[in-house]
Amino acid sequence: MCRNIRTLHNFEPPASHSEVHGAALQYVRKISGSAQPSQANAEAFERAVSAVAVATQDLLDALVSAAPPKDREVEAAKARERSAVRYSR
Repeated sequence: MCRNIRTLHNFEPPASHSEVHGAALQYVRKISGSAQPSQANAEAFERAVSAVAVATQDLLDALVSAAPPKDREVEAAKARERSAVRYSR
């Protein structure tokens, strides 16, 4: 599950709300061991996702970098290239 969590720091444009929420959702799914919580746990699950998303956004807002921001399209192309090499066997 956590393979879907991507680096969100130092990109131009900055990470969107949906990217931060998606990373938080994946994290909570991994920690809870459940992709879909039961009705009894749904409220706690959503509270956890919200709390992790807020903490993630706070972290991203506080981080600084001397490196120039990365371009999302260039990084996506690099990832596709690595994937092609990895799965071409």
